Amino acid sequence: MMDEGTELSLTIAQIVQRLKATHLHSQIERQAKECLHRPEIQLESLKEDVRNFLKASGWERKLQNAVYRELHVQPLPSHPAAPPEHAKEPLAYMRKAQVNWEKRILKSLNSMCTELGVPLARKRPAVEQKELTNKWNEMGTDEPDLSRFRPVYAPKDFLEVLISLRNPNHDSSEEASAKSHWGLIQVPLHDRDIPQMREAYSELSLTTGQLGIDDHTHVPPDLFESEHTRIGKKVVNEQDSAAAQQYSRQGCPTGLRADLWALILNSTNEPEDVMHYEQLKAGVIHHDLLVDNLIYKDVKLTASNDDYYFVFEDFLYQVLLCFSRDTAVLEHFSYNSATPPKSYIQGKVGVEEFAVVYPPNGVIPFHGFSMYVAPLCFLYNEPSKLYSVFREMYVRYFFRLHSVSSSTSGIVSLCLQFERLLQTHLPQLFYHLREIGAQPLRIAFKWMVRAFSGYLSTDQLLLLWDRILGYDSLEIVAVLAAAVFAFRAENLMEVTSLTSAEVSVPRPQAGRLSPTHTHTGFHSGPWLLK
Repeated sequence: MMDEGTELSLTIAQIVQRLKATHLHSQIERQAKECLHRPEIQLESLKEDVRNFLKASGWERKLQNAVYRELHVQPLPSHPAAPPEHAKEPLAYMRKAQVNWEKRILKSLNSMCTELGVPLARKRPAVEQKELTNKWNEMGTDEPDLSRFRPVYAPKDFLEVLISLRNPNHDSSEEASAKSHWGLIQVPLHDRDIPQMREAYSELSLTTGQLGIDDHTHVPPDLFESEHTRIGKKVVNEQDSAAAQQYSRQGCPTGLRADLWALILNSTNEPEDVMHYEQLKAGVIHHDLLVDNLIYKDVKLTASNDDYYFVFEDFLYQVLLCFSRDTAVLEHFSYNSATPPKSYIQGKVGVEEFAVVYPPNGVIPFHGFSMYVAPLCFLYNEPSKLYSVFREMYVRYFFRLHSVSSSTSGIVSLCLQFERLLQTHLPQLFYHLREIGAQPLRIAFKWMVRAFSGYLSTDQLLLLWDRILGYDSLEIVAVLAAAVFAFRAENLMEVTSLTSAEVSVPRPQAGRLSPTHTHTGFHSGPWLLK
């Protein structure tokens, strides 16, 4: 263990090093040099005067937001003696499971490539490039034959990997309760109990106002909404990422949500961001990738068939095709348990210097991947802005939903948290469902792996995602999944099979979110459907 002083010094050094490589650093440096010619800058108080200028002109705030982003995205420095792979994932058995899973995915992709005789990548002929350029904003009108292509995997395949996880060094007989063996997830990870959650999520207390909820609170909804919106406008004007994050814990007003989320994520959409998006677009137009077909197929199978999202089909293609080419996404693999897949230049298989990351962003899309983007289309109608917000959401949160890790926001911990909440507070229900072969996780997993996208009405999904951003954690997704079962408990006690259980727990979007006192005992606001 490092002492606090050493850890702080290493953190500061890491952030300074990272920010030095950014466009913001060169902008601030240029502004500092230019301000030297201003009459109010005095030689005897140079340092203080330059600092005051940067503060008054808003550059200090931009720097603060950039530092805040680094603190939330990058992991804390590990001990100097720790192996580099520990920064990605400290538990060896988790790393091994992730490596084996990646091999399966890559094998599936390569098999498809061989079976269909389709190259992983090819340069588009000039005619095709021109055609794609002309229909860039109308790609949804295309009806390509995708019948031969199949998703490399679906969430249910990934669930089987998580179910098979075991810690070889753990003696299961040490467990205090037999309940721990009722669930599908059998790994000993630490999660928070209800009292700890009440403390961590204190803003979700029944005595605190919540936007989008008009009952079960002690605050008149109209009064709260008016005051909350007034404060929200002030937060946006101040351009303070930390304040925006704290504010969103009680929900974001519809008219301010887009600005607040961009502020929390420090997604600026500056000219260089727009230029980056245009470069990615050019990459899509010049080269065709096999994964493009997987993206087309996924959008057609999911968002295009959704009552809320089908109108955004063009946006989804634009964002996801650009995303697959974005090498900036590779940065997140420094703190992701996953490793970007590699392919080899033809004829050079196995020769490391001829290995290339494929796809360029290192992320192979799976069935349902487009649903991470779809809800954001309600907030941003400018493709470059939509793109930058989605990319930031992905490298902060969504990647954790499809990689094997011990992170508290990772999908393994969410599954474990969900099962433990039900086992602890609804043991009869859990035992009943287990006995009839309807393990609750088999029903809830598809909700959690998508952070409920496609399973809640859009207004409620955005309220949920407000809290994910506000608390910088996906933990609340597991709480919501447990609350759905708590609400349907009476009906579920009557079912006799997995099929009938799935019918008894319909798409949660039939209800609406409210922080009522539930069977789970999470008094300070578990989400419940009413």
